[in-house]
Amino acid sequence: MAAFGSAFGGAANVNPNKDVEVPSPPADGVSSLKFSPASNLLVATSWSGQVLCWDVQGNGQAIPKAAITSDKPVLCSAWSVDGSTVFAGGCDNGVKMWNLATNQQQQVAQHAAPIRHCFFIRQMNMLVTGSWDKTVKYWDLRSPNAVHTQQMPERVYAMDVVDELMVVGTADRQIQVFNLSNPGAVYKSLQSPLKYQTRCIACFPDKSGYLLGSIEGRVAVHHVEDNMQGKNFTFKCHRDGNDVYAVNSMSFHPQFGTFVTAGSDGAYNFWDKDSKQRLKAMAKCSMPIPCGDFNRDGSIYAYAVSYDWSRGYSEHNPATAKNHIFLHAPQEAEVKSRNRPASTRR
Repeated sequence: MAAFGSAFGGAANVNPNKDVEVPSPPADGVSSLKFSPASNLLVATSWSGQVLCWDVQGNGQAIPKAAITSDKPVLCSAWSVDGSTVFAGGCDNGVKMWNLATNQQQQVAQHAAPIRHCFFIRQMNMLVTGSWDKTVKYWDLRSPNAVHTQQMPERVYAMDVVDELMVVGTADRQIQVFNLSNPGAVYKSLQSPLKYQTRCIACFPDKSGYLLGSIEGRVAVHHVEDNMQGKNFTFKCHRDGNDVYAVNSMSFHPQFGTFVTAGSDGAYNFWDKDSKQRLKAMAKCSMPIPCGDFNRDGSIYAYAVSYDWSRGYSEHNPATAKNHIFLHAPQEAEVKSRNRPASTRR
């Protein structure tokens, strides 16, 4: 515990991997990071209510491009397919659609409680939102009312969408799987194979399954169909001796299909689920990593380093708290799958 507290004091190295720092970060904890699907524009949302956008240049430097501010914490963000529009939702129980060219904002979604996640679904041309009001809603941006409201068993904590596969994790470790070709019906309903609260979800690029990350430093590799259940497994990560940390964020590499996990221990690690091995363990930052994202071709991994409240208010000192966003350029050896070395038995 002492080591944890001293690490959060700020004196330790916040950037041990010597990654490029993004200028003008948010004034409070970073809640989401999302790259545009059409360019190297990066958007961050924050508990300060800020929604910030940078243009990441070819040399790796990020230039502040635009900013808006909400009077409540913003928890999630998403991009339109063409990269012209940002969606940002949070504790005002709504989602704002922000046109970067005109800087105009318009509310496009409303819930009865904070919105934890939002995604733009390309094939449906709709926004989907998941909330602590125990619903998932679909929105046609031309209409003020939800096209469909899907009741969830509990509050929405984690969510991901890849094409027609949508996976939602709620409180009480419930998992709801949807095939968006029939969005009004639950395709699969199950309890998480992990014993503790679901923190994050990432759908496989081939849509055959998904990753579940928990607060207990563990990831489940889970497949959708019953005939693939024999390939399911779990593994431990983001642990240090007896100290166990939350897995806060997971993202698949868009080219190689490997993935990265980021945790409350301040580490981000690259993994290959198919060969069941860790490809690279990066040096630990001195504060937690609450979120991260690859850009569209996987040449940049953006991640935030800021307090994630995993230890409550006692670990937070507003006078010394700092918030950082870094850009890592993954080397091919870090993210490209490789054959597992043959085990030797004695």
